[in-house]
Amino acid sequence: MSPRTIDGEPEPTRPVPDSGEPKSGGPVAEPGQPVPDTVPEPQEASGTDTTAAAEPAAAPETETETDANADSDTGAEAGAAADAEAEVGGAGNGDGDGDERVAAVRRAGAAGRRWRAAQLTACAAMLAVALTAGAIALGAARDGQNVPVSTAAAVSPGLLASGDLDSSITALQAHLRAQPRDFGGWATLGLAYVEQARTKGDPSRYPQAEQALKRSLSLRSDNDQALAGRAALAAARHDFANALALADRALKQNPYSERALCSRIDALVELGRYDDAEEAAKTADERQPGVPVFTRYAYVHELRGDVTTARQVLERALAASTSPGDIAYVAAQLGQLAWNQGDYTTALTHYARALAADENYLPALEGRARAQAASGQKAAAIKGLELIVARYPLPGPLVELGELYEARGGEGDAAKAENQYLLVDAWTAIARANGVNADLDTALAAADHGDRATALRAARDDWSRRHTVHTADALAWALHVNGKDAEALPYARQATATGYRNASFLYHRGVIEKATGHPADARTHLAAALKLNPGFSALGAREARTALKTLEASK
Repeated sequence: MSPRTIDGEPEPTRPVPDSGEPKSGGPVAEPGQPVPDTVPEPQEASGTDTTAAAEPAAAPETETETDANADSDTGAEAGAAADAEAEVGGAGNGDGDGDERVAAVRRAGAAGRRWRAAQLTACAAMLAVALTAGAIALGAARDGQNVPVSTAAAVSPGLLASGDLDSSITALQAHLRAQPRDFGGWATLGLAYVEQARTKGDPSRYPQAEQALKRSLSLRSDNDQALAGRAALAAARHDFANALALADRALKQNPYSERALCSRIDALVELGRYDDAEEAAKTADERQPGVPVFTRYAYVHELRGDVTTARQVLERALAASTSPGDIAYVAAQLGQLAWNQGDYTTALTHYARALAADENYLPALEGRARAQAASGQKAAAIKGLELIVARYPLPGPLVELGELYEARGGEGDAAKAENQYLLVDAWTAIARANGVNADLDTALAAADHGDRATALRAARDDWSRRHTVHTADALAWALHVNGKDAEALPYARQATATGYRNASFLYHRGVIEKATGHPADARTHLAAALKLNPGFSALGAREARTALKTLEASK
């Protein structure tokens, strides 16, 4: 998935003085809202934040309405209360569930080492059950709390930074046991589960989110909160076409729904409809200026290569941010933008500010490690990534750590690297078992560190659904590693056509041009990649330098 899509949305902040640019700001593409805990059965909270994402989701309109009509006729408050007790579940403290989830993923990795091809999927399916069961057991132990809560406003994503989100979810669950027909409360809980899945890398929350959102729609089929929640869920599962349809439905009910407006931008970006996404961002800025819209506006400009505007917008968004969640998110986005341009000192400064607001903010922790590695602080980067994957075994940090082990090349490092890549397989299998389309994650990881045929199949599947710069790049590289360079070249060119400044894309294009007999173009793009971000990848940057030297020598 693209680096910055589907992030929780901090509560709106004060408008920024107008200067002909957007009026607002906030987390960029990653539909999903505040979270921590379970739905169908008691599950619990764990972890921090990351950019992860997911796929097929929210049911089509007809299904939603069928569910709504069927449930709304069930009547009796007593029956509703009993259903609520079953669906709400208890809240967790985060640590136990996080440990259980990590242990489960690592068991899958171990299984993958023993039965690499034949049994990984089956193992992952059992893992998904284990994740849910572990969360149920841990959450059940904390049932019985009865903290009243007002559901007039959704849980604020800013609570993620302070740790209050888990407490808020606990309170919301208790409220729903007492008031099981509160459709707004169910919508808020569903959005919370979406955010929890995203921030903690736990796809088992998505089915719980879906159940809570369906419950909300069964109580009021036209409520925009739940429709916007289902749009967020669909986007989190990478079902972007459905996310767009659901966001549009929500906006028919409430044209000023911030979540629906943001999910609509996210969906358009992830479908590769960048012109439409820019228009959607302008509309959202007119209707709901705030941090969430601001950061999406910045990302749309970055994708077009307009880094200056993206930076200015994010800086204004940071100046407007007041909650720890907003500050951590926007500062981390500025860090990512700086890192993409090879400005590691500035990137580290922004990541430090993000971590000052929230010391456990995963994107900032991961970004800091990446910037440390690129600036020569390899030992610090490895230590930081080891701490991250010890609790959050997510694809991004796992691949980065594996490549750093490979680049270090010490005794046992090859085996350590292979273990990280196997854990990526385990995570993607679990994600698929919970309705997530992990094709892009699979294609990117498998092309360099897994089964190449699998990488190509996943990349083709993702391209069949959406045409973004990221899917074009993934398909080009998967074709290249499978020896199909002539077919790969048009996709590599398409990946860089918008002007998006991404060193990996330039590196991939240069390697493919070299393989297809375009040495001058290859030199241009390999040199551009290394000039833009000389430490873009522990292994890729090294290979780019080697390829460029070969081309220079053969002039």
